[in-house]
Amino acid sequence: MISGTGLQIASINGKFNELAQKRLDNLTKPLGSLGRLEEFAKRLVAITENTMPVLDKKVIFTFAGDHGVADEGVSAFPREVTRQMVFNFLNGGAGINVLARHAGADVVVIDIGVDFDFDPSVSPLAKGGIKGGLFVSRKVISGTKNMRKGPAMTREEAERCIHAGIALAYEYSKKGYRIFGTGDMGIANTTPSSAIAAVLTGKTVSEVTGKGTGIGDEALKNKIKVIEESIVLNKPDAKDPLDVLSKIGGAEIGGIAGLIIGAASKRIPVVVDGFISTAGALVAYCIEPKTRDYMFAAHNSVEIGHKIMLEKIGLRPILDLDLRLGEGTGAALAMLLIEGGLKIYKEMATFGEAEVSEKGN
Repeated sequence: MISGTGLQIASINGKFNELAQKRLDNLTKPLGSLGRLEEFAKRLVAITENTMPVLDKKVIFTFAGDHGVADEGVSAFPREVTRQMVFNFLNGGAGINVLARHAGADVVVIDIGVDFDFDPSVSPLAKGGIKGGLFVSRKVISGTKNMRKGPAMTREEAERCIHAGIALAYEYSKKGYRIFGTGDMGIANTTPSSAIAAVLTGKTVSEVTGKGTGIGDEALKNKIKVIEESIVLNKPDAKDPLDVLSKIGGAEIGGIAGLIIGAASKRIPVVVDGFISTAGALVAYCIEPKTRDYMFAAHNSVEIGHKIMLEKIGLRPILDLDLRLGEGTGAALAMLLIEGGLKIYKEMATFGEAEVSEKGN
């Protein structure tokens, strides 16, 4: 469906699942007693096709873009906050910076659709020695158009957003990064994410639309109405995810979808953050269902449509912490648990190594 990629995404090889399970079952513990930590390790082995995977280089991509639909009063914050937060990411002062440092992951901030021209030489200021994010410009558009009045993007723009994400996956794969996390920044971006969720899951708009940045009840009613009218006006085709992305989506959502597609083609696991990231993951899944095998769902956010999208893809969230910030914060936390599962798999002794009697022996 996405022209000119030449991508090949393979299904997971069951042989590697079996090899990982055999080792897990021989570790000094009752069978399955470490629950989902064992699942994480087994999935990493199968994704990478490496019986001893390495996660020494981790990166979280925070895609930033503006949205014309912000003009409809669907967010508690003004549009200029998008660019202001980009500078905050670069200075190391945002939530994602703190949690990425905790997880030992780098942060890459991508301007894919911000309505602001950043200086090409912009770089982390590292205030007080605090590590900031790396700025990368992959600008496709300077904000989407207001989807209540017409398509958010052209089909060609949506495709370029996906290609930008794919290119980043390839670039950072070559740099030796072993696991990716997704993140986002864009005032009003829960609105296109809810629209995508409604169209691609078949649910009503009210079933998948929440309060985003913390709007009140009346603003929520307006947000639902704006999304409903946008869908009626633009008539996105649920059988064509690129059409859905272009008509009612956002640049950062397309970038995230592309990153996941590119990562899957390179056998790199991707930790999908919250509501907006999952909208991108849903677009990727609808383009190529095999991408699901390469995704970890970081958490279940308080946005009501998040769980519905995860269920559509077939992903079970790792955490449930009432998060709703985005940026990649949930992905950073989940990386710690995924890495913990891998450490158990690699570093825990087997019954034979520890000279411990197995059950029944």
